[in-house]
Amino acid sequence: MADAPVVFPLRGRRVYVAGASGMVGGALVRRLASEDCEVLTTRRAELDLTRQQPVEDWFAANRPDAVILAAARVGGIGANTAFPAEFLNQNLAIQTNVIEAAHANGCERLLFLGSSCIYPKDSPQPMREEHLMQGPLEPTNEGYALAKIAGIRACQYLWRQHGRHYISAMPTNLFGPGDNFDLVAGHVIPALIVKFVAAVRTGAPTVTIWGTGSARREFMHADDCADALIFLLKRYDAPEHINVGTGEEVSILELAEMIADLTGFEGEIVKDTTKPDGMARKLMDSSRLRALGWTPRIGLREGLDRTIRAYRAQTEDAHA
Repeated sequence: MADAPVVFPLRGRRVYVAGASGMVGGALVRRLASEDCEVLTTRRAELDLTRQQPVEDWFAANRPDAVILAAARVGGIGANTAFPAEFLNQNLAIQTNVIEAAHANGCERLLFLGSSCIYPKDSPQPMREEHLMQGPLEPTNEGYALAKIAGIRACQYLWRQHGRHYISAMPTNLFGPGDNFDLVAGHVIPALIVKFVAAVRTGAPTVTIWGTGSARREFMHADDCADALIFLLKRYDAPEHINVGTGEEVSILELAEMIADLTGFEGEIVKDTTKPDGMARKLMDSSRLRALGWTPRIGLREGLDRTIRAYRAQTEDAHA
């Protein structure tokens, strides 16, 4: 299958990666190194994206040709449940400030990153783009999802009203080097890696996972996601948001067993059924992306092995 034609060549362009210090942002910067473009990045210490005036000033001074909006407040079920106001308000502020400043300063192209959690709790599986707003959201991450839905609409309205070719991509659950390895704020894969690596180091006989382990999820390595996003930035030209996933799913228990095997943990996996499972199943239909000519390259087990090795390398000094 031939790839979709390039509609936005990156050669000679100034591309701003908002959120470059995060896992996806870092992967995007690595991927853009192979493109003949100038990559612009900022850190929170120099530019707080939740503050409108500094964002407007930065865009006026730097005038990027394209923006990839990967900056966001993110977290797992625990963090989303505990801090819904922050997940809603901070993400709304970040994306509104960046999208409006890009538009005001004539930025030609913007790619907004959403999440698979935008889809209804009882969405048909696999989830297709047209399932958006067809039912109530999953309560455990509703604030974050509402903000992301607003970002999609902001890009679509600017396309319709002002002819801005701002697009939106909805990645599935992501993981990889640079992830948030925090038991409270992290997503399921980094949290499990922390638990299993610690158990191996200390000789603990058990590792506890949240919920029944029956919930099924789709996971994509951040480097695969970054490759898909650059593909879309160059080739996708439609206001409708587009799913970015692998098309493969695994249960949380199967995931835990895979991480146990890769880390060398030989003890017992205990299920804490007082904790929520979240949605029973969350698999995205990424056939539109496949039809454009892009396919993932990094399998789940290979990606997990890379991530475990990276985590062990960055923490080995503390446990030497």
